[in-house]
Amino acid sequence: MATKIRLQRHGKKGRPFYYIVVADARAPRDGRFIERIGSYNPNTNPATIDINFDKTLEWVNNGAQPTDTCRAILAYKGVLYKKHLEGGVKKGAFTAEEAETKFAAWLDQKESKISGKKSDLHSAKDAARKEALVAEAKKKEDKAAAIAAKYTPPAEEVEEEAPVAEATEETPAAEADSAE
Repeated sequence: MATKIRLQRHGKKGRPFYYIVVADARAPRDGRFIERIGSYNPNTNPATIDINFDKTLEWVNNGAQPTDTCRAILAYKGVLYKKHLEGGVKKGAFTAEEAETKFAAWLDQKESKISGKKSDLHSAKDAARKEALVAEAKKKEDKAAAIAAKYTPPAEEVEEEAPVAEATEETPAAEADSAE
């Protein structure tokens, strides 16, 4: 029987959530499956992937073919790399201990990348929040200044207009003197 490792969609419209399942290749996408080996939630950042590593490795070693998306997920979690290392051990390219140290080093590197991405996302979120607070404070100050300007007493405006009126009165007199 040809088996596939594929995604089974759940969740609501616009908010998908997937189970990673092993199913007969002829079964419908959301239909009958042999075993559920994990879940994948693309709604979080970074995406949340939970798999039973040992069961998944066992299915891959027994010949279950992952779909393209599941292949990317399994490569991301290291299942395919572990299979590759086990193949090298069977061929005699290196020992099982060397394979385990290589896999552990790969896992450490992967975890550092993931934690770095999470910290970058967290710092970017904090920076955006601080910028929003600064922009909100500036907007509040501008609004307060506009309200203060609107409700200033009109006496100040009259005093400012008086010198302008005197200047216009002198101008016709000066014109009359120059005309004579």
